[in-house]
Amino acid sequence: MTDRLATFTEQLLGAARRAGADAADAIAVDGTSVSIEVLKGKLEHAERAEGVDLGLRVMVGRRQACVSASDTSASTIETMAERAVAMAREAPEDPYIAQAEPGQFATEWDAAALEMADGADEPSAETMQALALEAEAAALAVSGVSQVQGAGTTYSRRAMHLATSAGFSGGYARTGSSVSCVAIAGEGAAMERDYDGDSRTFFSDLRSATEIGRLAGERAVERLGARKPPTGAFPVLYDERISGGLIGHMLGALNGSAIVRGSSWLRDALGEEILPAWITVEEDPHRPRVSGSRPFDGEGLPTRRRRIVENGVLTGWTLDLATARQLGMESTANAARGTSSPPSPSVSNVRMTQGEKSRAELLSEIGTGLLITSMIGTSINPTTGDYSRGASGFWVENGEITYPVNECTVAGNLRDMLRRLTPANDARTHLSRVVPSLLVEGLTLAGA
Repeated sequence: MTDRLATFTEQLLGAARRAGADAADAIAVDGTSVSIEVLKGKLEHAERAEGVDLGLRVMVGRRQACVSASDTSASTIETMAERAVAMAREAPEDPYIAQAEPGQFATEWDAAALEMADGADEPSAETMQALALEAEAAALAVSGVSQVQGAGTTYSRRAMHLATSAGFSGGYARTGSSVSCVAIAGEGAAMERDYDGDSRTFFSDLRSATEIGRLAGERAVERLGARKPPTGAFPVLYDERISGGLIGHMLGALNGSAIVRGSSWLRDALGEEILPAWITVEEDPHRPRVSGSRPFDGEGLPTRRRRIVENGVLTGWTLDLATARQLGMESTANAARGTSSPPSPSVSNVRMTQGEKSRAELLSEIGTGLLITSMIGTSINPTTGDYSRGASGFWVENGEITYPVNECTVAGNLRDMLRRLTPANDARTHLSRVVPSLLVEGLTLAGA
């Protein structure tokens, strides 16, 4: 498979040279995906997709253009290159576009050690459907569940190869599988829903479909009778299911694209303490069996472990070659790309320091406040970090969950929130983003 994709990328580079490009890089992707959904004990939806996609970026002086196609014929490859070069000649100049040089390339890697691809055979459609039916049945068996909105399984296998006119050539394969279930409890206007799911690189690592369905049902039943919480300033505990989104806002503000535009609320925070002093946030693209792992980035640079925040202090931005040049820095090997766009910075696997206390212990400490298990919508000022999101979860009094809540808004400023957070010890270590439940003091709730 990778040899076939490597041939496509070499054909694309050759066509780009003949069309007049000064430099070029090419990517070829071969993907297969399968999805199965069931409803009321029967197959509801089944879909399989297969195909090869090609992408070509050409540079003519300080101008660039990208084209893509899903046809791998020789005539299409030649047409792609000709159109890309013609587009580049009409594009505005960009003094920061760049291609990695030979001395920067990844030269040795062991993709097998990263276990990015499951070596087992693709699961059959019958096996996938059986898992979805198992999850649905387990949810329906929970007392109080009135229906299942959907239960499903997915499987994907994707191989890619990247090559550049400066001499880099490399590829790897990746797989992923998932089982999910959404359950509904109650009737009419009093209905509530919740979910559970699992996603893994190896199909055999998936949690039990029965457990997933049961937990989805139990969560939905727990939400019955939800009402608005009081309005005021209270401590808020972000459940581990959604706490990664809070750290995701921070990671987005550290993206080189936001920094060069001046549109980040952390644009002036390099070298400053943005988290409590004992907390570190580390990126590690070499964790085995984790979805964000990769041996090299979208520009052929070797990926490496780095501390984004060390002992609370921001150490650097997330950069590709272009944003690094614009900022007068070195790339952090974080370029990501698809077939139809140029590289851009993107963080991979992230792991945050966990605390010493459980979620239950943090709940007991907050006294009165809100446990958030689900968020709806987002309103964040990218320049100031002002934060406002719809939320639902559970009201806590005297350290104990007392009733479910919905239709409330949580507001604050992200920079202040990060400085005041306390992590629990409940992060799931197999996820790409390992973030535990997070307690944040003094947020504003708008409820009843």
